[in-house]
Amino acid sequence: MAKREALRKLPAVDEVLRSPETVALLAEKPRNLVVETVRHVLDRWRQVLLRNELNDEMGREEITARIVQEVIRETARRSRPNLRRVINATGVVLHTNLGRAVLARDARTAVEMVASGYCNLELDLQSGRRGSRYAPLEGLLTSLTGAEAAMVVNNNAAAVLLALSTLARGREVIVSRGQLVEIGGSFRIPEVMAQSGATLVEVGATNKTYPDDYRRAITDRTALLLHVHTSNYRLIGFVREITVNELVMLGKEYGLPVMSDLGSGFLVNLNDFGLPEEPTVQEVVASGADIVTFSGDKLLGGPQAGIIVGRREYIEKMKKNPLTRAIRIDKFTVAALEATLRLYLEPERALANVPTLHMLTADIAELEERARKLAEQLRKVVGEQAVIEIEPCISRVGGGAMPTADLPSMAVKVQPRQMNSENLARLLRAGEPAVMGRLQDESLILDMRTVLPGEIEVLAGAITAALQPGKEVL
Repeated sequence: MAKREALRKLPAVDEVLRSPETVALLAEKPRNLVVETVRHVLDRWRQVLLRNELNDEMGREEITARIVQEVIRETARRSRPNLRRVINATGVVLHTNLGRAVLARDARTAVEMVASGYCNLELDLQSGRRGSRYAPLEGLLTSLTGAEAAMVVNNNAAAVLLALSTLARGREVIVSRGQLVEIGGSFRIPEVMAQSGATLVEVGATNKTYPDDYRRAITDRTALLLHVHTSNYRLIGFVREITVNELVMLGKEYGLPVMSDLGSGFLVNLNDFGLPEEPTVQEVVASGADIVTFSGDKLLGGPQAGIIVGRREYIEKMKKNPLTRAIRIDKFTVAALEATLRLYLEPERALANVPTLHMLTADIAELEERARKLAEQLRKVVGEQAVIEIEPCISRVGGGAMPTADLPSMAVKVQPRQMNSENLARLLRAGEPAVMGRLQDESLILDMRTVLPGEIEVLAGAITAALQPGKEVL
């Protein structure tokens, strides 16, 4: 009987829909969305009433008013796009969860151009005949890397899969046991190889592999010698790794092609900026590797893509593989990647205009100036709501690249006084735009290396809003 009396306080769907606030909401939002939200909120309140979690003195009118306000908030939350802008203050430059590389301005302009109208994706404008979608990219890639030919698929795992399927299906591929990496998303090189139809032959030990280990494994079933650059981890200590040069010599000895999966893939050397030694694509091509694969959205700083460069005879076979159709790139990738590659024709332009490169090479004085600017803005407005400090920190490359690289950086430390740091982080994630930082020692750390130009003011506003008393998450 008590539960029945409690449920009588719950308004009907139509009653909520007739309230002035909901009527105004219906004028802005799709009716189906609002009705579904009303039912969802009423179901939640029904459970609250059945569990007797409300003050008995709360009347039907007050409950209805609260329900209407909750419907407004929930409808706003459900109306937001699922893919939203995020200010990355984590200090992880190639943050996989945040979309990895930020595109250069030229690349964004190119994407806007092809998105807003038609383009000659597969049309040779000079002859008027059908062309290749690889044409805008192949000349740039061969010029930049020194390879004979090139093609691009939708990511590096697909590039590896296509190469193995084309060159080694039904035959054996030899690879060092220490290079059987997991490439992300729980996918591993042995699984990709199995999917390609090739048979994996592991040689050597986890920490040591020699050319003779490969030599002993070569049979008449061997199709390919594979080198996988361990870009997302490092072995140190009692180790001996096989090099691409050694495999190339072995390949020539036995008449076998050599493939190098570089993973991240560099087109410029950043040693002068204090970053660890990494092989560039040009160096691996020059060493004699027949096929080289690497990502477009990691150290290259472009869109997601799997780039394949190497000897023409092998690239042409891959282009004819039916699998290529399933993993081909679209016009947006072609446009963004072409614009990004054009910047690399002059390395200085790439360093200045490719956001990934600029973030990786940012000077500590520049980062300190950003931190000072943000801290000054926050101190003016947050008052006693938080302690604002500037402190040094360490950034990371991310994206499975340069795992040992410590990038000295500067951060703004926000220590809230009226809420805990977890709640502050939750409120910032729910904002527009969302903000991602690092939680450390009961504080929120905002690393300036990955905060883009023009985001300081927006970031300050987001933090100020989140620190306001009574702030609720939509």
